[in-house]
Amino acid sequence: MGQSLTHKIIEAHLIDGEMLKGKEVGIRIDQTLTQDATGTLAYLEFEAMGLSAVKTELSVSYIDHNTLQTGFENADDHRFLQSAAQKYGIFFSRAGNGICHQVHLERFSKPGKTLLGSDSHTPTCGGMGMLAIGAGGLDVAAAMAGYPYFIKMPEVLNIRLRNKPADWVAAKDIILEVLRILTVKGGVGKIIEYTGDGALHLDVPERATITNMGAELGATSSIFPCDGVTKKFLHAQGRAQDYIELLPDTNADYDQTIDILLDKLVPMVALPHMPDRVVRVSEKQGIPIDQVFIGSCTNSSYADLMRVAHILKGKRVDPSVSLVIAPGSKQVMHNLAANGALAELINAGARILECACGPCVGIGQAPPTKGVSLRTSNRNFEGRSGTADAEVYLVSCETAAVSALSGKLTDPRILGEKITVKIPEKFTVDDGMIIPPTGKKDTQLIMGPNIKPIPGFEPMKDVIRGEVLIKVSDNITTDHIMPAGAKILPLRSNIPAISEHVFEAIDSTFAERSKSSGGGIIVGGYNYGQGSSREHAALAPKYLGVNAIVAKSFARIHMQNLINFGILPIVFVNSKHYDDVNEGDILVIENIIRLIEQDGLVVLNTVKNRQYPVKHNLSKRQIKVLLEGGLLQYIKNKQHI
Repeated sequence: MGQSLTHKIIEAHLIDGEMLKGKEVGIRIDQTLTQDATGTLAYLEFEAMGLSAVKTELSVSYIDHNTLQTGFENADDHRFLQSAAQKYGIFFSRAGNGICHQVHLERFSKPGKTLLGSDSHTPTCGGMGMLAIGAGGLDVAAAMAGYPYFIKMPEVLNIRLRNKPADWVAAKDIILEVLRILTVKGGVGKIIEYTGDGALHLDVPERATITNMGAELGATSSIFPCDGVTKKFLHAQGRAQDYIELLPDTNADYDQTIDILLDKLVPMVALPHMPDRVVRVSEKQGIPIDQVFIGSCTNSSYADLMRVAHILKGKRVDPSVSLVIAPGSKQVMHNLAANGALAELINAGARILECACGPCVGIGQAPPTKGVSLRTSNRNFEGRSGTADAEVYLVSCETAAVSALSGKLTDPRILGEKITVKIPEKFTVDDGMIIPPTGKKDTQLIMGPNIKPIPGFEPMKDVIRGEVLIKVSDNITTDHIMPAGAKILPLRSNIPAISEHVFEAIDSTFAERSKSSGGGIIVGGYNYGQGSSREHAALAPKYLGVNAIVAKSFARIHMQNLINFGILPIVFVNSKHYDDVNEGDILVIENIIRLIEQDGLVVLNTVKNRQYPVKHNLSKRQIKVLLEGGLLQYIKNKQHI
């Protein structure tokens, strides 16, 4: 059988291991990206490795999350990040230049290359034919230092897109349909490869919308072929030289194949509070709405906002609705301004935000109490919007725009003939807000008072004993563990301070109880830690003394982050044992150093005098990382292979 596109790229970058499904492989990383909510820690970690410059082909530091400066903290972080970029040979994208994934797609993405980013939506660049993967900041720091990135060799799921999309069916509707089919756990352990004649009807930003939300499936990455559509986009960006044709073999072998008939799809909506609670817009049409947010790394491209402008042209937003729009990049904003579309958006009553993540991560524009917000972003987790009791629905730009006019959730098909947007043959490009590396290695890192050193941790002990500090249900997200938002994001470079907010939305007493008991153990359900790549959701609990988490299953990025900071992630062999454990029980795990190699660990519940067999499915390398006390110590000890 022939090779998939995924296998071709992995094979070309393979450094360690064999390409056998489920086995660990180490791949060379060509490019990295960080953003300011995760980047400060990543560069502190890189500094701790003692290198003078990055070893990647290209690394970019973006300012796009913490752009609301209500105090000195974010501004200090940005100054530190700019000094780190200058010192270590990294491109620096200034605040206002745009969202990392949108800008990287436009200006830096290259077909066939590997990209590792400290943001879970890094697979956005899979729309360009890159193998783009989200990871914790420490993994990205290691990649910048030249170390391989290790993953379990994934299954490759082929989603064949068939036929031309029906009128008013957007790329967002396609990925919502995939989420409806697969659920938020359906992509775990998989890379999703899109093929089929339907892909030819999707431009690169539309493909990127689909690969972006592969993160919501739990997928390692998602990827489209590099074809004539890609070539056209690169030409429009003035980067025709970066094009190579990159396709799967015609007889490529896939682990699973799903066909989606695009001509049979209709506009879709994800209901609160999970991206896979997907139904047809027509089934929920008429729900009154309070707010519409159009933007985020998922849907903020030129074509997205041009379609919105066409729908709003000459009309007014309903008086009951607050409409906010955030273009994904300065390039998008500039081109909208040049052709008059920006004026149409403003005249319709839209409030134009800066080119940043903004409301998607709870930075501004929180809905009213019990408000209903339609958003074109990728996540609608409870409380993520900044309002605890708000109800967030995920929709396409077209559905969002027509709903803003009507004041209620509305199927865009009522508008009749579909809008067609002409993409410029050449975009106006201005990279003036991207500062290239200067080569000044004697640059001093500028560290404000909110930037604290990375905590150090001891090697794993042979016995872990602790109280069950909290027991949580299935699909607990990193937002539940370590909230985002304008209040907490400025503390991302200060682990002692941010640790006070661990599990705040679920149990406001968690941090204090953890400190008073000297740490303990967390018990979780299925898919524990889904969502963001934020390593703070592992590092902050570790700082509070959490040394083990026993769950039914783990999300990929979070599990690796736990390993990176020396927290033992183990899974109930019998999921019914989860029901037997209560908060306050005392759990003991003994003979760890000997039994972990055999995957033969047992958890003893001393309160109920019961034993629960557990498993971990860790590689030998991951076990060594854990026993050393985490990835940073492991690298310092030069045991990386």
